[in-house]
Amino acid sequence: MYSDELRFFGGVILETITNLINAINGMVWGPPMLVLILGTGLFLMIGLRVMPLMRLGYGFRMLWAGRKSAGEGDITPFNALMTSLSATVGTGNIAGVATAIALGGPGALFWMWCTALVGMATKYAEAVLAVKYREVDEAGNHVGGPMYYIKNGLGSKWAWLGGAFAFFGVFAGFGIGNTVQANSVADVLNETFGAPTWSSGIMMAILVAMVLLGGIRRIATVAGKLVPFMALAYMAGGLIILGTNLDQIAPALGHIVSSAFTGEAAGGGFAGATVWAAIRFGVARGVFSNEAGLGSAPIAHAAAQTDDPVRQGTVAMLGTFIDTLIVCSITGLVIVISGAWVTGESGAALSSSAFEQMLPGAGSYVVTLGLSLFAFTTMLGWSVYGERCAEYLFGLRAIQPFRLAWVIAIPIGAMAELDFIWLVADTLNALMALPNLVALLLLSPVVFRVTREYFSAKVGTA
Repeated sequence: MYSDELRFFGGVILETITNLINAINGMVWGPPMLVLILGTGLFLMIGLRVMPLMRLGYGFRMLWAGRKSAGEGDITPFNALMTSLSATVGTGNIAGVATAIALGGPGALFWMWCTALVGMATKYAEAVLAVKYREVDEAGNHVGGPMYYIKNGLGSKWAWLGGAFAFFGVFAGFGIGNTVQANSVADVLNETFGAPTWSSGIMMAILVAMVLLGGIRRIATVAGKLVPFMALAYMAGGLIILGTNLDQIAPALGHIVSSAFTGEAAGGGFAGATVWAAIRFGVARGVFSNEAGLGSAPIAHAAAQTDDPVRQGTVAMLGTFIDTLIVCSITGLVIVISGAWVTGESGAALSSSAFEQMLPGAGSYVVTLGLSLFAFTTMLGWSVYGERCAEYLFGLRAIQPFRLAWVIAIPIGAMAELDFIWLVADTLNALMALPNLVALLLLSPVVFRVTREYFSAKVGTA
């Protein structure tokens, strides 16, 4: 009887908290936020004269050259991108895309693409400012990111904004970069192998702790080896499916584009989607996937061994291109072609179902392996971001307690309610993005100037 009462009151408390966060989420992910995210990216893209798209090939050349150090910093430019990708190529590419399509219809994928295209300019600007305004901490590490370019670029009167970013960054990390990842992996391992969620959570916590003790250098080394392998392996599975269904790709693309502007209703467990739902969930999950505008990736790029902010910026913008326009597109196309999105499933289970349907006997294992590796590296990458935010607020003494809390949160997230975890992560993402987007707009003249100077010098010396 007593336990029944506890469960009842626990359910009431959880429902109350969920309703409160839902209300906050509706405000922070309302039209103003979507306009701000897309508008900032579009403004930067225009101000840069479409440079991120025109210089895409140059960015890949800089990435290849960045396998070796070329200046002050802690990790190579290549490993800086791999650390950034380790945090972005995660459940957003598998569970996030599936959730966007389940809630917003196929048209949500179109809005994810739009977010990524303008997000390349956003990610470029973030990395340029991160390298330009970075500092060296008491331990000799190169630290940077929105809190530093707000403080050093905008001056002391804006210091509160940098503090706000760091505060939200610490907590957002436990959502987007920790509990969501653990929850999605535990869910798909349980679905595929019947593994108890608690055992998956404990195993992930142990593996993350083993790498976390080595700090950003060890994390970057692991990311530099794991990220290329896992991304290529997952894409290979998806491309095999698309390659054997070439005749369905064009109709699927047409379906995606038309749904983006007309909305879509479907049978099964899918209740129907409006145009607004497609935009909202497409942009929100797009940001969750590539993190353009969130301000997280520049924390990794600030540690790159480079003396030129623009050069690192051209490397950084590739993260959005690879993450959303390649990896997410493969996931989304497989889901749409399979027709599994009308079944009422969501998250990793929907992606797994779609892949298994299109690649019987192997599809679910492709998703399970991909999601497990993606989530593992995401937890590593985001631990760096949260740690740097905690250090900015409380100094070096905060690092060890933060790492301990990070590891403890993993099994808790694995056993938590998926819908609630996604809701909290979405809300924290928006609160984290706001200070960063304001800073990017205010510091955009700096980005435009150094970019013009860099490429003018390149032309002059050519």
